[in-house]
Amino acid sequence: MALRFEILGRFNRARAAQLTLPHFVCQTPLFMPVGTQGTIKGLTTSQLEDIGCQIILGNTYHLALRPTSELIDELGGLHKFMNWPRALLTDSGGFQMVSLLHLADITEKGVTFQSPVDGKPMLLTPEESIQIQVITVIQSLSTFVIPASGCYLDANWLSQLKTSQNLLKILIEQLSDYGLRMEYSDVQSGISSIFLAHVVYPLLLQNRIGADIIMALDDVVKTTITGPRIEEAMYRTLRWIDRDICVKGLVDRDLPGYAIGGLAGGEDKDSFWRVVAQCTAALPEDKPRYVMGVGYPLDIVVCSALGADMYDCVYPTRTARFGTALVPEGVLKLKHQAMAHDTRPIDQTCECMVCKNYTRAYIHCLVTKDAMGSQLLSYHNLFYMMKLSRDLHSSIIEARFPEYVYTLHVVFPEGDVPQWVCNAMEVAGIDISSCCSPFPSS
Repeated sequence: MALRFEILGRFNRARAAQLTLPHFVCQTPLFMPVGTQGTIKGLTTSQLEDIGCQIILGNTYHLALRPTSELIDELGGLHKFMNWPRALLTDSGGFQMVSLLHLADITEKGVTFQSPVDGKPMLLTPEESIQIQVITVIQSLSTFVIPASGCYLDANWLSQLKTSQNLLKILIEQLSDYGLRMEYSDVQSGISSIFLAHVVYPLLLQNRIGADIIMALDDVVKTTITGPRIEEAMYRTLRWIDRDICVKGLVDRDLPGYAIGGLAGGEDKDSFWRVVAQCTAALPEDKPRYVMGVGYPLDIVVCSALGADMYDCVYPTRTARFGTALVPEGVLKLKHQAMAHDTRPIDQTCECMVCKNYTRAYIHCLVTKDAMGSQLLSYHNLFYMMKLSRDLHSSIIEARFPEYVYTLHVVFPEGDVPQWVCNAMEVAGIDISSCCSPFPSS
């Protein structure tokens, strides 16, 4: 089943929509927790269902390393492997070019990593035959873009595939699942190692994982990098995914959806919102827009006002492991000694299991000594993010989105809303001047 995206309501640039995927029908705007290796640390999949999680992220690079895509495939795909009935999105592993740069060799062919598990080489390749597949494969894969991740290729596997009638027939059957109609004679005569490495193997790898949305590989660099390396990465990425140099090139390809990346690396907020605003203004109205790596609640509200739909980040669970809870006023640091005798829940307005059953004092005792503390805070923080998603969706549907945005005064009770937020909301057509005092420069 192909991805379907139906806009249900609007306020200026903000949209509330229904995103239909093979495993779940999602409501946007939505936040997606990050489960890099098929798990959200400290939480069960049934707990994630309970709090309303719609999509979980996995990482092709890490999953291919461990437990391996072969094992996941043998056990029925990642959904079955991790007992998750709802949607999955797999990232390409491009971010590992930055985080694991000391283990990586980046060339025009792709990125070869030295596995941190066993030292073996692992190849992440771009999709060089994207023009052949861009229409047929995307329609059946429900992807944002063509899968562009591969892994270490066994020469024996390639040799056997080219000479075995049975394996070739299996290959043709699997390619037909993607809409690629090929005759046995054509495959036998025209197959090559390049085709297998850059077209077939990445598709089969991602198919083994079984994600609902698959991201393409790009050449990722650190946000602090300047000079020729930036230009090299840009043009290499363009060659890798065979697109034009601007957003228009992507739009012309009529892809099922679009991701905006490179905005979660510590850049200044004024640049952050302006890039989001520029991209959402240029992208098609009838396709989902995913701002990658964004997880601060305020950032999500601003991006949603500017017309973005989907977000992911490790922030809610990572900050939980450091003893910090998300609350309407901002954050609450449970490690502070002031929490030691506080008998209130984390958030008196929250309906989550943690806030109904545990005090700040109890969690304070746990966060410094017991893993249960981080588990409880992870549950609460993700509940908070799911509620944020639902509130954004319903406020747009019910034509009260500006009133919802006005709740920023809870986060900024003194009216010191950052200038970048005010500027972004002005572009989004939302007047928050009543929430603001004269703006500080920030």
